[in-house]
Amino acid sequence: MKARIAVLGGDGIGPEVTAAAVRVLEAVARRYGHEFQFVEALIGGAAIDASGSPLPPRTIDACRGSDGVLLGAVGGPKWSDPGARVRPEQGLLELRRVLGVFANLRPVRTIPEMLDASPLRPEVVRGVDIVVVRELTGGIYFGRKSRTAHEAEDLCIYTAQEIERVTRVAGRLAMQRRGHVVSVDKANVLETSRLWRTVVERVLAEEFPQVRFEHMLVDAAAMHLLRRPTSFDVVLTENMFGDILTDEASMLVGSLGLLPSASLGTERVGLYEPIHGSAPDIAGRGIANPIGTILSAAMLLRHSLGLEAEAAAVESAVSHALAAGVRTADIAPPGSSSLGSEAATEAVIAHFEK
Repeated sequence: MKARIAVLGGDGIGPEVTAAAVRVLEAVARRYGHEFQFVEALIGGAAIDASGSPLPPRTIDACRGSDGVLLGAVGGPKWSDPGARVRPEQGLLELRRVLGVFANLRPVRTIPEMLDASPLRPEVVRGVDIVVVRELTGGIYFGRKSRTAHEAEDLCIYTAQEIERVTRVAGRLAMQRRGHVVSVDKANVLETSRLWRTVVERVLAEEFPQVRFEHMLVDAAAMHLLRRPTSFDVVLTENMFGDILTDEASMLVGSLGLLPSASLGTERVGLYEPIHGSAPDIAGRGIANPIGTILSAAMLLRHSLGLEAEAAAVESAVSHALAAGVRTADIAPPGSSSLGSEAATEAVIAHFEK
């Protein structure tokens, strides 16, 4: 297969972890006889510095002309002035809109050999296997915003059509898994959540009658994710709730650095990125955990390129490397030694090539 992959390193540790994922994708191409072309482009703060825009036209063209987009992270203290007219995060939000990716898939799965990396007790997190389906292009992040010296406004808005399409993604995913969806909202307070609840219930009941589903308020979901995480299968929720809950869920496996994501729409081109941020405090030190980005590359292989065997092989290599004791600083037990980004990547590739 020939494929073109846009690589947007972004800011902070973003270029480091995307470089690691590219090395793994190159190993995939060698082993399976594929030809991957990597096209680098700017986004976020780096793009602002170079062009004044967080998402330059050249980057948009590179992404639209690719089969999949691999992203590192955006943002950092250099561009964090809340009064700034142009901010790195605007580039990411606009890229999601341009690509039409409305469903963000975030898998959370614990590894038996790494239960000690979680701050929770091993018996609580053993066997966790969750996929969060987060609506990505609606809600409060995309609503009208205004601010004066004395008040500010962020409008949260959802349409039935936006809720329907992401619910179908969750329903199809549940059919492939354990057949259970928990839809998370705040319907006791918010009108958008009341619409969310009504539409989710209708779509799942009419189109996915085999799927069991339940509604859960977001504050209860936050509690139960820590109290009984193994009871969750597919979690469906809106944009802001999904953003927050998946950061919380990362502690089930021990680190933000381990979790990948795939942002999908109706087209084949998807956006793939780890769920962590740019971590400017460790940028350039060679210690960032590349695993989340490597697993995001595996999701790119699966969802945009249709290469299931290759994706599974990468995920297996990661699992075997972690089981063999590969630990970066964020997941190493206190007082123990750890590997840098490059050594961790080499270990994954070594297990992949066995």
